[in-house]
Amino acid sequence: MIKKSAEELRSEILVLVAQYFDAAFPPKPFLGGISHVAVTGKVFDEAELTNLVDSSLDFWLTAGRYAEVFETKFAEVMGVKYAMLCNSGSSANLLALSALTSPRLRNQRLREGDEVITVAAGFPTTVNPILQNRLVPVFVDPDLGTYNAPIDRIREAVGPKTRAIFMAHTLGNPFQIKEVMELADEHDLWVIEDCADAVGAKYGGQPVGSFGDLSTTSFYPAHHITTGEGGAVLVSRKSLKKLVESFRDWGRDCWCPTGHDNTCGRRFDWQLGDLPYGYDHKYIYSHLGYNLKITDMQAAIGVAQLDKLPSFKTQRNENWQMLYNSLRDFTGSLILPSHERDAKPSWFGFPITVKKDAGFTRLELVQHLEQHRIATRLLFGGNLLRQPAYKGLRIRVSGTLTNADIITESTFWVGVYPGLSEEMMHYIATTITEFIKSKNKSK
Repeated sequence: MIKKSAEELRSEILVLVAQYFDAAFPPKPFLGGISHVAVTGKVFDEAELTNLVDSSLDFWLTAGRYAEVFETKFAEVMGVKYAMLCNSGSSANLLALSALTSPRLRNQRLREGDEVITVAAGFPTTVNPILQNRLVPVFVDPDLGTYNAPIDRIREAVGPKTRAIFMAHTLGNPFQIKEVMELADEHDLWVIEDCADAVGAKYGGQPVGSFGDLSTTSFYPAHHITTGEGGAVLVSRKSLKKLVESFRDWGRDCWCPTGHDNTCGRRFDWQLGDLPYGYDHKYIYSHLGYNLKITDMQAAIGVAQLDKLPSFKTQRNENWQMLYNSLRDFTGSLILPSHERDAKPSWFGFPITVKKDAGFTRLELVQHLEQHRIATRLLFGGNLLRQPAYKGLRIRVSGTLTNADIITESTFWVGVYPGLSEEMMHYIATTITEFIKSKNKSK
């Protein structure tokens, strides 16, 4: 028997992996009322599975060749110079905000008690890093329809202690990022864009994520592309890249990639802090950092997913438009989603707010959808000040939070992700339509 080489065996394994995908993940027929209509989910084919197994055969368990490819390609897609992968979108937010507290930024650094403007109704992990770094979140009320904070309210929120703006593009719908950047320039503020739900969206023809000083995204299975768990911080300034990498990689001062030594050529030629001259640069720490790196197997999935991003975005927006067209006759009962004139969303979901005089409540509509096997989600944490985690914390509110309260009481969203077929989207629209019509008859 002729012994096969490792490369020959690898080739055979990868061919079998593709065959395995066809056998293990066949398409399933949709049966309205029986099949589950998910709100989000991963969409993949044999390419992701093949990359995953290919990476596992290397047995390089930290970031490696796939991570390098993914970072380079993703940065190009997002219109920035650098993408730094990490283990989640939440970690990306923590890294981006923490980087701005670095003493290396001197007078520009964020210090304890400085204020960071954010939106009152959203996902907690946009706000949590502000509090975790002993900064003060300043809550601004969003608009209904866009579910983003408008520029006039952001401007009103700027005070003498304001040093940064940190907001998400809600459900893939860009906020007025160009106007925010103009405001930030006027008041010398840092800007972080949370693009977890908005990969592929644009504002004024420019990709979201390329405006702010830093931006973040998530590759959780619910998002536009997935690595399983995973996220990224995006920057174009090399100095900020180094800071993010330090916080991500234990807080070390060294910038060597995993598996490399002496990139600087001065590994034993440093004297920092009170350490002796020549102390190994790989063990000098300039920040209170973490270990938040990604694995190469996760990055391998991301490389395959990135090729699908254009078609994913197209399908999301087509699903969104189909649902909008089906429901626009019910604006007497529902507030349907809207976007800024200069925004081209990459929709993550389809948000709906039930009006006070609709003749039914959000709870009734949501329960009806869930009973018909259509999954729903609320608009994340709603008014975060009403959440138990934020009671008693140091937070400033700018103006009123009227809309945040309405969102808490009356807003939800359904899915538009590319795993939902035209038949499924029609089923969602029909189920909502029949419910509203039945309520209107009983008025």
